[in-house]
Amino acid sequence: MTRWLRSGLAVCAALLMSMASTPATAEPIAPAWMEEPQEAETAPRVVAIGDVHGDHEAFRAIVEAAGLVNADGAWIGGDATLLQVGDVANRGPNSMPIIHDLMRLRDEAAAADGRVIVLIGNHEAMNVLGDIRYVHENDFAAFRTEESDRVLRRYYRHNQARIERAYRRQQPALSEDQIRRLWLRETPLGAAELIMAWGPEGEIGQWLAGNPAVAKIGDTLFVHAGISTDYAGLSVADINARVAEAIAERDDSNTSILNDPDGPLWYRGYFLRDERGEIALIPPEDAEPEIATVLAAHDVSRIVVGHTPSLGGIRMLLDGRLIGIDTGISDYYGGPRTYLEIVGDTVTAHVVGEGESP
Repeated sequence: MTRWLRSGLAVCAALLMSMASTPATAEPIAPAWMEEPQEAETAPRVVAIGDVHGDHEAFRAIVEAAGLVNADGAWIGGDATLLQVGDVANRGPNSMPIIHDLMRLRDEAAAADGRVIVLIGNHEAMNVLGDIRYVHENDFAAFRTEESDRVLRRYYRHNQARIERAYRRQQPALSEDQIRRLWLRETPLGAAELIMAWGPEGEIGQWLAGNPAVAKIGDTLFVHAGISTDYAGLSVADINARVAEAIAERDDSNTSILNDPDGPLWYRGYFLRDERGEIALIPPEDAEPEIATVLAAHDVSRIVVGHTPSLGGIRMLLDGRLIGIDTGISDYYGGPRTYLEIVGDTVTAHVVGEGESP
């Protein structure tokens, strides 16, 4: 995708968000996790899966290999817990089938005394905020109807002045007709419907309202990106409440927890640092003081994160206190299909088709 097209999509997304804005008088949807204990003392078996980014085939292969579903995709995991660390959506072509699987499996697992927990990742937050730059064409197509062209054209007519201002901030010399043609060409059919589906009253938005940003199961803390020292003093409930509020309000400000580079959806400080504008890997021991602070604050033995991919497989660092499970699972990245299994005190990294990782 060209840089100009990505820029155009960003403009389109910001404008389309108003179609799905929550009225000021609307009551926010209460997240399901607020009605349940936000920290589980234990679970017989936990299977944690990293970022799958729209690769439905990979997702199905992993949960089947882990013994959680049968060949038809139905739950057979009994009282196990499936935990996915976020970034189900974007980049790959089949985000919606994975989301629909997770919606269905949540109910099927609950009926068998199991659990399905899906954390909120930065790409889920991006879709909520209307940033559709990384949405695959297939996902737009999933929302397309015979009315989609009319929806976009009607929206343009109703918001022409704002659209023109947005485009002229980048190219002041554009004419009214040039802007109209550019906007209609650059905005995919189905984009308006997709953004509304991710809104508070949409199908995905309702599902997302039931998802936390952080989960604590036994002596393991799970989060999409990481808990920086800026957030280490907050409880699991506090962090979840802040993320839920920001999503309900679609807070896209620079200070929003949904955009904070040191926040739980974006933090990469356990693995990377910025050295004079260049990103560099850090040795694990450099992260040890911060990891020690976070583990002590939450009274856990380890933290499991996604977000920062490692195509070499699951990373067990600092004697297993820091575990990175984003292995570039999706075909977009081409990494191995992996999952982490926790049974009691035993933590095992698996590669689908290869058994345990070294």
